[in-house]
Amino acid sequence: MFCIQRIAEQRILKAIEEGAFDNLSGKGKPLTLEDDSRIPEDLRMAYKILKNAGYLPPEISLRKEIAKIEDLLAGMKDTKAKYRQLKKLNFLIMKLNALRPVPTSLEKVQHYEKKLTEHFGS
Repeated sequence: MFCIQRIAEQRILKAIEEGAFDNLSGKGKPLTLEDDSRIPEDLRMAYKILKNAGYLPPEISLRKEIAKIEDLLAGMKDTKAKYRQLKKLNFLIMKLNALRPVPTSLEKVQHYEKKLTEHFGS
């Protein structure tokens, strides 16, 4: 492994001397790094490769859709429309929880009890 690192370093230094890195876009600007702290370490590289290929894992796309519906529900006033979105939200949460076997304490909680008591009273 050390030999590969030495060869890579030599090629990088040669490219710097030849000016290969002088006209790169974003030169002198800070890098924008993605926050991947919520992704398990053993899956980060695979997720990054899939993301660069334009593919999102089902779990990530479900989480995005759930977050979008939760934001939509926060601003809704119409009870019927809110109920429809709530049913859709609970279905997506159930689907997300079924994707991976995890302890029930780590599952995403569905939004039944709180919303129903708000609607029908205590």
